[in-house]
Amino acid sequence: MYEETLILLKPDALERRLVGEIIQRYERAGLSILDIRFYNKVDENLVRIQYPDSMALQLGMKAKDAVGGVVDPEAHGLKVLSWLRRYLSRGPIIALKLGGEDAIEVARRVTGYTDPSRAEKGTIRGDLGVDSIRRSTEEGRACENLVHASGSREEAERELSIWFQDCDLRSDG
Repeated sequence: MYEETLILLKPDALERRLVGEIIQRYERAGLSILDIRFYNKVDENLVRIQYPDSMALQLGMKAKDAVGGVVDPEAHGLKVLSWLRRYLSRGPIIALKLGGEDAIEVARRVTGYTDPSRAEKGTIRGDLGVDSIRRSTEEGRACENLVHASGSREEAERELSIWFQDCDLRSDG
């Protein structure tokens, strides 16, 4: 089934000059670029819409699985959210609107597991990622995993409406 999905190339992807390599991988998987937006500096309010407080428990549970020792997943998740927001606000990002057959599943497969240290070889995070959730948690920062890929149809619709709306939420800082 034809779908559209969101990919965010995070600041570390741009800092490490991996944009072309990453986009090529999605294109080689059969996905087409429908729209692309460059955000020189992302407004923190936009990042809060992308990563709302309601995601705290989910992020806390992911950290608990990866690191262990997380007593209160929701409280830890709120901490992770603050790190994530700071990470996405620190530098430029690129938002991609991709389309194709089963685009969400294809994009997730090409992207790889959230934790680069546990992502399969042959995926963006598995081949190009250099961070881990364990290390980033120990250092009190977000895991730098290069890209965000929408995880479901509902998530893709919500996220595409955030990053590709008509009004300009970009901040030139």
